[in-house]
This record gives sequence, C-alpha cells and structure tokens, in this order.
Amino acid sequence: MFKMPRMAEPKSIHLMGICGTGMGSFAGLLKAAGYQVRGSDQNVYPPMSDKLAAWGIEVREGYRPENLDPAPDLVVVGNVIRRTNLEAEAVMARNLPYTSFPKALKDLFLANKHSVVVAGTHGKTTTTSLVAWLLAAAGRDPGMLVGGVPANFSEGFRLGHGDHFVVEGDEYDTAYFDKVPKFVHYAPRTAIITSLEFDHADIYPDVAAIEREFDKLVALVPADGRIFACASDPRVLARVENARTDVATYTARPGVSAHWSARDIEMGPDGASFLLFNGNIRLGRFELPMAGLHNVENATAAIAVCLSLGLSVGEIRDGLASFLGIARRQTVRAVVDGVRIIDDFAHHPTAVRETVAAIRARYPEGRLFAIFEPRTATSARRHFQDAYAQAFDGADEIVIAQVGRSELPPEERLDVARLTEQLKGRGLIAHHIPEVDDIVTFLTLESRPQDTLLFMSNGGFGGIYTKIEASLAAR
Repeated sequence: MFKMPRMAEPKSIHLMGICGTGMGSFAGLLKAAGYQVRGSDQNVYPPMSDKLAAWGIEVREGYRPENLDPAPDLVVVGNVIRRTNLEAEAVMARNLPYTSFPKALKDLFLANKHSVVVAGTHGKTTTTSLVAWLLAAAGRDPGMLVGGVPANFSEGFRLGHGDHFVVEGDEYDTAYFDKVPKFVHYAPRTAIITSLEFDHADIYPDVAAIEREFDKLVALVPADGRIFACASDPRVLARVENARTDVATYTARPGVSAHWSARDIEMGPDGASFLLFNGNIRLGRFELPMAGLHNVENATAAIAVCLSLGLSVGEIRDGLASFLGIARRQTVRAVVDGVRIIDDFAHHPTAVRETVAAIRARYPEGRLFAIFEPRTATSARRHFQDAYAQAFDGADEIVIAQVGRSELPPEERLDVARLTEQLKGRGLIAHHIPEVDDIVTFLTLESRPQDTLLFMSNGGFGGIYTKIEASLAAR
C-alpha cells in the first residue's frame, strides 16, 4: 500500500494538500523537527498560507508534476487528493516514495512515544488540547497535533521532547490509497473516546459503519494500555464492552454511573466550576475557563487521563485554571457597541445544542442570537433535517443562512426554508436569511447592548465576522 522512503530517515518532504488545517500543522511540526519541508495546494489562502510563510515553508500553488522538482525523499499525500490528480500520477510515474499524513505522523513522531489518542464525534480538539496543556504546564513537555489552535500553544502542533505525544484521532479517512480512519495509524497506548454519532455523510453510509471503525480503535489499545470512555454515550460504552485493556469511564451528566464523575457543577461568566470524584473519593473542586456541560465532561476525561499519567491533583488544578481555550470554540471575537460577537465551530446538531446551552448559561443577560451556516458534508445534507429543529432551544432568535455547499443536488440538500418553519412551529423566533450581507443588516438593526451574537460555522461564513464588527461599529 505504502512505498517506503529511499532512506531510513527522509530529509526532504513534500506535502500535497499542505494548506488544510491538519496538513498545515503537520508541515509546521515537520519543520520544527528539522526536516526540509515544502508543499503544494490548489487553494492557497490565509490563515494557513500566512502561517506556512511565517514558518519558512514554501508553498507551490496548483498541482503540477514540476512541483516535485527537485525530487523529495518522501511525498505525503493529503486526503483531499484524488488518484487522478496530475501531481499524484507523477509521484507514481517517477517511483517516488509516498505515504499518508497519519502514517507519516506515526513513523516519524509516535514510534518511541506514549501515544495518547483522543477520538469521538465531538470534543476531540478541546480534549486533546486540554491533555496536552495539562502535561505541558506540569513540565512534561509533550508532543501534540490537533485540528485547531489551542491558545496556550498558539499553533496546532508541538514538537515536545517528553515521553508523551497527544494527537486528535479523526475518524475521517486517510488517503485515496488508504481508506481507513486516521486514528487507525496512531498506535494508541492511551485512548479517549468522547462520543459516537453519525457524521461524515460523504464517506459513511450510517452510524453502524462508524461504530465498526471505533471497534478497530479499541482493538488497537494494548493490554497494558488504557481506554477512557464517556459513560454518557451508550454507543461508546458498547464499543468498549469487550476491550482487552483497562477501561475507565467518565461523565459530567447527572444520573450516569462512571468511575470518574464531575458533580456540583456551577456555570458563570468565567466558565465552569465542579467537584471531581473517583468513585466515592472526592478529589476537590476544579475551575475550567470554558462554559458548557460538554466541556466539563471533556475536562473530566483530561483530568482522569493525566492522573493516570502521573500528574498530581495540584498540577492538574493549576493547569486547568490556566487553560486559554481553542480558537473558534466559544471564542469572543469582540464586543462592539455593547454587543458580544462569538465564533464557534459547531455544526453537528449535538454540538449546536450544547454550544447554545453553554453560551446561554455563560451570558444570561441580554438576548442570544444563534446564527448558523450548514456547510459540512453532513450538515449540508438532509440527514439531520429534524434534529436541527430541536438543536436551537435556548436561543432568543435564530438565523439560518444558506447551505454552504451549492454543488449538492436540491433533493439531498438540507431544506433550510423548511427548517425555519420547523423551528417556528416549536414556538421559536427563526429567520431564513440566505445572504451574508442581509444577515449583517438584520443583526445590526435588531441587536442592542448586552445581546450576544453566536455564529456557528466550520468555515469562513463569507467574511461575516469582520462585516458585523464593522457594521456595529458604524451604526
């Protein structure tokens, strides 16, 4: 399947699809480790293009055979690349060694490390960042690769020279020649499974197909490793029933039994506070500068893992209190004319529901406007048509933008007009406003000081963030 490099350790590495979030961070990690790194991409634009330039990494725009000159020791092929790509065809015609991003990560960075893999439909980025920061704050110097930007590190990667490498274990596929989830390559010694729901409708036909992939992850953890499983999710518990290794469960939900549990949870403007229990043993109160029950649950997993890795309660408490969050996760971009502008990555109905609830609890004053752009492969389709109608409770007003994937045929596309009517039918105030500029005009007219504008999209949302900031400033 993969072609081995010509040498035991490649010196020059070319990345195809380098401007993707994961590939770009991996390029930065390779550069930090001393490799000669360059890459190519069809879509070269900020912020990743700016980051790559700052790291001194050359990016060649477009996919062409000449991008492979001079010949690199290894080509890393991103999962956006198809077999018919001209540059990919040139790789094989020239007999150049090639591999996938996840396998390269394993071969070059994980081989001699204690690999901590965080997997699940929701919470991967936050939990990975939490574990990495708790280890780093305690002086353990971990490596890290995550599909986001933790504010404590400023980048989505960390070389690290300690014993541990913490990696976000995505269930999306690896490469056109390796159609398995990324996490299959990460050799987990410790694994966290946060949740399991249907997602990635472009590659998975149903949730059962995703469950089978998570079964593979469970089987990869060695007998002397450990799995931390979210007890709040029945599908997760079903996956670990026959694990060959130690399984510890965790929860932040009332009425759920688990080895580790967060209780007496308090929410406020500064985040969350909770008591942590291991069975009946009370470990004390912890402060988390993030809102939402789901984030308390993510923190519970991170604490349990770090205790198992040898950190003290005091080290963890100090590290947790100094966690600065992740870009595009409940990020307060600005407060303009008294109006709070928040950017969040939420797109799955469960993530939307949890995020709306978290922001409502954190900022109870004023009205909460929830503005949603469906643009992932799953959210843009009709699979969650009815689920989205239940996902916005807690918002005072809801704005649904147009679907961000115009290439989808109408019969497959999420019916946003119908969704708006479904929300209204449940007694909610909802608006379908397709165009970004019209959304900006509406919010500028309707919002007032103390209100919160919660924008949810996994993309740039047509530049809506800078547009609303400018419009509010000018009104």
